Amino acid sequence: MSRGGRDKTEDGPERRCIATGELRDPARMIRFVVGPDGQAVPDVSGKLPGRGMWVSADKDALQAAIKKKAFSRSAKEQVTVPDDLFAQTETLLAKRLVNLISLARKAGQAVTGYEKVKGLLETDRAKLLVQASDGSERGKSKLHSPPGKDVFIGCLTAQELGLAFGRESVIHGALTAGGLSKQVQAEGIRLKGVRGHSGGKSKSRPKGKDDA
Repeated sequence: MSRGGRDKTEDGPERRCIATGELRDPARMIRFVVGPDGQAVPDVSGKLPGRGMWVSADKDALQAAIKKKAFSRSAKEQVTVPDDLFAQTETLLAKRLVNLISLARKAGQAVTGYEKVKGLLETDRAKLLVQASDGSERGKSKLHSPPGKDVFIGCLTAQELGLAFGRESVIHGALTAGGLSKQVQAEGIRLKGVRGHSGGKSKSRPKGKDDA
């Protein structure tokens, strides 16, 4: 065992999904551990002690892992799967993403409001465009994400984005380049996979502007 109780076999660059059997980048996966009560516990930060069980950050993969009792097979022991494990995982991923955007805002690396977002996107400082999944499609279509891959996040609701920016609700947000934007980008990809949508913006974006 390594420091913090993590199994040394987890130090490799890829993990095998217990639902699909595919080897994937752990940044695109969700780690689970067996808790003291024998229940499967989502470890979205990857810091809980114990041997990890990895599932692709994908709605179908997670549902399959729950339905097919993949956690028990992986742990080689009886593992109880809570009825709300999927919802737990989704909630924790959303909370983690919201908290990271909030940190970026406090560090002066994120802005909100249509005009501020538009202004940032017109510079080469913009890294990510974040828009509410339940915002007006007409309004959202007026803004385009910066160049690059996985630079659009549209899987948070207006209320969730509001929490990140300290407001009741937010439709538009943008982040500048930096360590926090990279973390927000990675968590946006994971939440999008679990929620199964990106906010409906990918098809309306110019060629070369990928969603996250």
